[in-house]
Amino acid sequence: MKMAPSLSGTLWDGMEKEAQEMMAVWPQIMRDVTERVKNIPDIGKWLEKVLQYNVLETPKLHSLTLFYAYKSIAPIEDQTEENIHLARILAWCTEVLIGYLILIDDIMDQSSIRRGKTCWYRHDDTTDLMAINDATMLESIGYYLLQKYFKGKECYNNIAESFQDSIFNGQIGQFFDMKKCNLDEFTMDRYVITVQNKSGQLAFLMPARAGIHYATTEKNGEMLKQTESILLEMGQFYQIQDDCLICFFDVLGKDFNDIAKGKFTWLIVKALERVTPEQRKILEECYGVSDPEKVKRVKQLYIELDLLNAYFKYEEEAYNAISARIQKIPWERLRGFFMGLLGKLYRRRVCYT
Repeated sequence: MKMAPSLSGTLWDGMEKEAQEMMAVWPQIMRDVTERVKNIPDIGKWLEKVLQYNVLETPKLHSLTLFYAYKSIAPIEDQTEENIHLARILAWCTEVLIGYLILIDDIMDQSSIRRGKTCWYRHDDTTDLMAINDATMLESIGYYLLQKYFKGKECYNNIAESFQDSIFNGQIGQFFDMKKCNLDEFTMDRYVITVQNKSGQLAFLMPARAGIHYATTEKNGEMLKQTESILLEMGQFYQIQDDCLICFFDVLGKDFNDIAKGKFTWLIVKALERVTPEQRKILEECYGVSDPEKVKRVKQLYIELDLLNAYFKYEEEAYNAISARIQKIPWERLRGFFMGLLGKLYRRRVCYT
């Protein structure tokens, strides 16, 4: 297979322009959805509202991960206008499916804010628990669009199976994320299992794997194997950033409830590795308690344990380790894809989910 030639810089340099190209496809997505339910009263306008609020205004990092994975792998002669257009539709499928999972996550976490806006299930009096059905409709829409545009293509089964596999693994990660644990269960090994199944699978592996399947029907087992391993590491990197940014910086547009709800985060794992017996008693008394004073005491303990600097050190070490792994990939164009994506994550102060 002859891959596309190398470019100076990376494909990610044109992220803003490509996000605009993605937006140009959105009216077609809306027409497809409303056409599907045109003979059913009320539902079309409702679905348009759900999609506009939960899918349209995302930063699109994950859908662009799919698109640039495709661009990095597909032979240059196959990157026709029609195939590029279909890659953008497939990217929207990913965005819709991630929207479904985020909606469910917000309900389960009882969150208030997502991307600086009120979470959908709290949006107004008409949403509430209706949002559960809205979420499952988003899932159905994702698979409907996939079927409409890709059924009959050689890549269809592989893409559908990769979506299903990642969503199932994401739900396993959600189980560990929601499971009530005592402090002894907050170990790094368990944390890695949680975030690689949740963030690693859904944020990066699901879109990238779909993009690769669309790009080629040739045997690409080794490519997928190396890609999956690195993307899971990047997903872990991404989640640790979220855990720390939401605690120490007001930049993610989310409400901070990790301490009050006793969430399984990198910070609690690192804190438990560093505490004295007296400091551990503070965590036993305060972690997972919604009292604002106890939340404040845990945050103060994080500061005393110098966890912010521990995070900065981790970020540098993880970036260097992932970069070194990327340089060993034998596919030059794919190396550019990975380094561009890693560059979007490194030292970020924005929310992409």
